[in-house]
Amino acid sequence: MDFVDEVALEVVAGDGGNGAVAFRREKFVPLGGPAGGDGGRGGSVVLVAHDRFSTLFDLRYRRIVRAERGEDGRGKDQFGKAGADIRIEVPVGTQVYDQESNALLADLHESGAELVVAQGGRGGRGNIKFATPYDRAPRRAQPGTPGERKKIRLVLKLLADVGIVGFPNVGKSTFIATVSRARPKVADYPFTTLVPNLGVVSLGVDRTFVIADIPGIIEGASEGAGLGLRFLKHVERTEVLLHMLSVDPDPERDALADFEALMAELGRFDPTLLERPMLVAVSKCDLPEAQEAYEQVCKELEPRGFQVFAISSATNEGLTPLLEALEAILRRPDDD
Repeated sequence: MDFVDEVALEVVAGDGGNGAVAFRREKFVPLGGPAGGDGGRGGSVVLVAHDRFSTLFDLRYRRIVRAERGEDGRGKDQFGKAGADIRIEVPVGTQVYDQESNALLADLHESGAELVVAQGGRGGRGNIKFATPYDRAPRRAQPGTPGERKKIRLVLKLLADVGIVGFPNVGKSTFIATVSRARPKVADYPFTTLVPNLGVVSLGVDRTFVIADIPGIIEGASEGAGLGLRFLKHVERTEVLLHMLSVDPDPERDALADFEALMAELGRFDPTLLERPMLVAVSKCDLPEAQEAYEQVCKELEPRGFQVFAISSATNEGLTPLLEALEAILRRPDDD
């Protein structure tokens, strides 16, 4: 299934049913009083967060959603049937915005969270409700009120404990495939990963966490270059950032320069991201020429407070210490 993290949708709640004008017509009651029932309420449009979804794909081509209108009231003081609600299931982590004002209406970050995004109209009152001592046979009833109508935008921000960030082709997809059951596409060319991938890392009983492979970020991503602007938003939900650097001897790439560029892009997108706990993983350390480059990265970054890990997803070298360090950060109590 394709990954879709943003859709626009028009939601229309049902109108309330009209109240009825009716009178009693029983035998031997020639001057029966009012008997018009109320109209039923219109159906509402409700968004429900569910953890069995990870994409908004099912809503991609669904431009408008309408709930049922309430039935009109009837004689013999019978109320109209309420219109059925429409319940739309969305992934946990979905944010709901008003399309016109861009106001955030809700952040559905827990499974089971609900939002009535369009309220059904009220049913109108039947003429029985208008009877008074001075007007015992009213010939008026109340129409139902219109249901709400809105244009909304749904934005999915994935929920993950650890976000893996790095330039294209540094080994993020291979890493997540090695340490979890995720199976992202892996190939030796840039931008192999075109959508975020989630994986669950298990280190034992009650020792699991979720990692997200964020598609390759390039310089200028915070301003829309490459794939970065579309997917940088998924980093906002993570608790820990894992910088993935490569010491692959590519003359056009430099691990330290990549790190500084990544930090700059994260800071431009959201300065608070730079306050998150961060670890640095230097991948492809099984290569013969990797040791010198790894030592240079350590020399530059460790004095600045960054923990640097040498790893190889091909040989599993260094993976366990890195995963243990990530879990230790996640298990740390909050400062507050």
